[in-house]
Amino acid sequence: MELVIGDKAYSTWSLRPWLVLKRCGATFDEVVIALNQPDTAARIAEHSPNGKVPVLKVDGETIWDSMAIAVWCAERFPQVSLWPADAHARWLARSVACEMHSGFAALRTVCAMGPEHTMVGPDRADPPTDPAVTQEVIRLVEIFRTMRARFGAGGAYLFGAWSVPDAFFTPVAARIRHYQIDLAAHGDIDGAAAAYVATLLEQPDFLEWGRDA
Repeated sequence: MELVIGDKAYSTWSLRPWLVLKRCGATFDEVVIALNQPDTAARIAEHSPNGKVPVLKVDGETIWDSMAIAVWCAERFPQVSLWPADAHARWLARSVACEMHSGFAALRTVCAMGPEHTMVGPDRADPPTDPAVTQEVIRLVEIFRTMRARFGAGGAYLFGAWSVPDAFFTPVAARIRHYQIDLAAHGDIDGAAAAYVATLLEQPDFLEWGRDA
């Protein structure tokens, strides 16, 4: 099994399936491609049919897209319980993971991660002032507080035990830290969203990713 990813310092899309595979205890080789280089596109094209990372190569197939890889992991490692066991929690876990996967364009654009803005390390950037980002952070706080209140009693993660949404929100937590976004100013009246973000940033696999970066 081989996972093709971008730079660990700032490839947010690569981080998500890497975290899921680590949670599954899967044994896989990493192919790390330096992004923003003259040969980046050519190197990725050697592995990826859509010209993007991450890509998982397994059993003679190439699986692209971080959500597709997470779905594959849930099928291959059912014993790991990558989605909540409760049906209602599972429906909403898939909803919020897919919302993160397909949305929050302003946050991705304004609070970009790249060579000058990394997910790891001590450097910090000024908080964003874009109104569109403000609305998206308000929505994130709503998701974090609502899901934690409804389903978080069994642990410190969004639905209690660690699940796929936690992988998908970990790069968001890194953005919140890097850009010093005050969640209390976006509706986190009781600190529940901030506590969840802190949990993601201290998750052992993410810390390993940071050490590698």
